[in-house]
Amino acid sequence: MDKNLFIGRDYEIRQLEKYRNSKESEFVIVYGRRRVGKTFLVKEFFDDTYDFKVTGLYKKNKKTQLKNFYLALQEYGSSVKTIPSDWLEAFAELKKLIKSIKEDRKKIIFIDELPWLDTRQSDFIAAFEGFWNDWGAQQNDLMLIACGSATTWITNKLLSDKGGLFNRAARRLYLMPFTLQETERYLLSRGIRWSRYDIVECYMVMGGIPYYLKLIDNELSYLANIDTIFFKRNGSLWDEFDHLYETLFGTSKGYLKIIEALSNKKSGLTRNEIIRDAKLEDNGLLTEMLKNLKDSLFVRAYNTYGYEDKNVVYQLSDYFTLFYLRFMKGKQNPDEHFWTHFLDNPAKKGWAGQTFEQVCKDHIAQVKKAIGISALLTDVSSWYGASDSGKAQIDLIIDRRDRTTNICEIKFSVNEFVIDKEYEEKLKKKMAVFREVTKSNNALQLVMITTYGVRQNAHSGIMQSQVKMDDLFINKD
Repeated sequence: MDKNLFIGRDYEIRQLEKYRNSKESEFVIVYGRRRVGKTFLVKEFFDDTYDFKVTGLYKKNKKTQLKNFYLALQEYGSSVKTIPSDWLEAFAELKKLIKSIKEDRKKIIFIDELPWLDTRQSDFIAAFEGFWNDWGAQQNDLMLIACGSATTWITNKLLSDKGGLFNRAARRLYLMPFTLQETERYLLSRGIRWSRYDIVECYMVMGGIPYYLKLIDNELSYLANIDTIFFKRNGSLWDEFDHLYETLFGTSKGYLKIIEALSNKKSGLTRNEIIRDAKLEDNGLLTEMLKNLKDSLFVRAYNTYGYEDKNVVYQLSDYFTLFYLRFMKGKQNPDEHFWTHFLDNPAKKGWAGQTFEQVCKDHIAQVKKAIGISALLTDVSSWYGASDSGKAQIDLIIDRRDRTTNICEIKFSVNEFVIDKEYEEKLKKKMAVFREVTKSNNALQLVMITTYGVRQNAHSGIMQSQVKMDDLFINKD
């Protein structure tokens, strides 16, 4: 294993090393959003060398999945002569193959895209549970790694307390997208030396998804790369959206209705507002879809300041989805240089301002570190309210245990941000409305989060601290 190949996966590598060196059998689930690098992590860690490996086939029936499993058994030395008739027989053959290995070492079994093997009425999960519970877990020299992008399936079938593998699947590695710092390191490793402003804009398009970042051409500028990858005819990610949601959520019409409703409201929607805007029924299916979107990191759920869980707000948080719905959906014959030509368009500036708020929320640990409160327990929320004094909306509130509340103003700008007299009055009014409506007795401190900082002038003293774009690139630990 070449550790130089890995960016931002130090914890996962340490855990895999620990599991491989343990004195008992280990069942490890590696899961996370599609394209986040699960298969790459396992492949490179084990140098693509296993005692058995099989990859589930997308949208294939039981018969085809079993044939694929049979061919993999043969490839790794099984003497099986016929295709197993069911999954019980298939796993019996796998057990036979592993038992035939006499070497005194950990035997490595890797099942990639495990959820795709579980076709309708196939009894796959029962056979899989039997293989591990009745035999695998009783050994002391096995390491079974299961990968999958279908977070919903993994959560419901492997990690919930209703499944036979509950508490046996103790080793969970959830791969997160790269942070800004990790994205910068990855780009540098590929000879891409962009300004941090361009890296942040790229992050607002792609998020920290390694597969998307891998498509970047180091000979092209940021703008040219976005045009080539997204808007050029047959570009690498032109049809990614439909494939992404179909592979993750199957029959995805309800999910897409939720996503599209959320895309129209930057601050998010409550459950009742989703029901209204997406025209969905208020039932258990909606609850399940919202949970699945949240588990898959496509939607962020947070409380409105001062309210209980029943006032949870759901906000679309997947960068690629936001970008696609804003700029790509419905464009059959796009301008192949759309992003370059769109550079100064007001709609792009609106998108950038909204999406930069998402970046800050995804880097809240860095924000806290920059203002010196890393060690404090905090609650993060948003707020909207109205009083006789007017209306106010705050997109990011950090409520601290030291009886202080940070009111965060987030601005994406190409230069230093200037607080003039009018904007200073607006900020004063916002905090006054917040105080009046919430009845909070905490000290209020204004934090400005901007790209290049706030220009010092007669009005900038209203802020107590500031966070610059560079601060979002610091190590959160």
